[in-house]
Amino acid sequence: MEKTIAVLPGDGIGPEVTSAAVKVLKLIARRYNHSFKLSYGLIGGAAIDALGNPFPEETADACQASDAVLLGAVGGPKWDANASGNRPENGLLAIRKHFGLFANLRPVKAVPALLGASPLKEEKASDVDLMIVRELTGGLYFGEPKHRTHEAAVDTLSYSREEIERIVDKAFELARVRRGKVTSVDKANVLETSRLWREVVEEKKAAYPDVRVEHQLVDSCAMKLITDPAAFDVVVTENMFGDILSDEASVITGSLGMLPSASIRSDGFGLYEPVHGSGPDIAGKGIANPAAAILSAAMMLRYSFGMDTEAAAIEEAVQTVLEDGFRTADVAEEGTRALSTEEWTERILEQLDSEAVSDHILFAYM
Repeated sequence: MEKTIAVLPGDGIGPEVTSAAVKVLKLIARRYNHSFKLSYGLIGGAAIDALGNPFPEETADACQASDAVLLGAVGGPKWDANASGNRPENGLLAIRKHFGLFANLRPVKAVPALLGASPLKEEKASDVDLMIVRELTGGLYFGEPKHRTHEAAVDTLSYSREEIERIVDKAFELARVRRGKVTSVDKANVLETSRLWREVVEEKKAAYPDVRVEHQLVDSCAMKLITDPAAFDVVVTENMFGDILSDEASVITGSLGMLPSASIRSDGFGLYEPVHGSGPDIAGKGIANPAAAILSAAMMLRYSFGMDTEAAAIEEAVQTVLEDGFRTADVAEEGTRALSTEEWTERILEQLDSEAVSDHILFAYM
């Protein structure tokens, strides 16, 4: 099976971690008799420097001709003084909107080998396995009108029923293949958009009688993510709330370097990227953690290509290498061995290419 992947390394450590993920994809292709055709493009600060645009037409065309997109990271202090419409982050907003990538999936799963790095007590973090489903192309970040004067500023929060319905359906579908629970997060005691959101969820749940539904206000949910994170299965919410809550939940695992993400639409096309930023302070030093980028590639295999077995093999290899005591500098601790980005990636490749990868499939990030 041939699939075309647009690779957008981006800025900072993006090229380093993306290179690691590409090596893993190439090994998967060889081992499972697939063909992945790679096309490279610029996004973010690198695109601004080269072409004056954080999401240039050339990159859009490369993505359009692909089955999925693998992205590294964007941004850095080099571009902090740029005008608001020409910052690296605008490249991310643009690609999501351009391709209608309305559903952001952020799995947060406890890694047994790294529980000591979590800021939560081990008993709180050990059973965490949740998926945040964030609406990605509507809400406050895209609402019109939007303007700024010296004395005042206006942003508009707007949602249509259709925008809410499609993200809620995605959450219910995911809950059906997980533990059968959806937590819908809103601010229905204050916001009209949240009242519409809650109304849609109530209407939709009739079509999913096998899924339990609960509603939580966003402030209450923020507290519960820290006090009882294991209580959550699938959390669905609007754009800004999802942005905040997913970042909060990400610290539970102890390292942003371990967390993948997917931004997808209904036909399976998606953008896959690590949760972490561009790490300009460590770029070029060979110490970046490639795990999140590698696990993002695994999510690509699962959600865009339907390659569950291949995705699970990658996830199992990552778990095994960590359990064997091999780390990158950000998660190294006493009794473990800190490896460079390249060395740690080689361990993953060796694990994937060995008989040590079992036939028992763990769908860790489904």
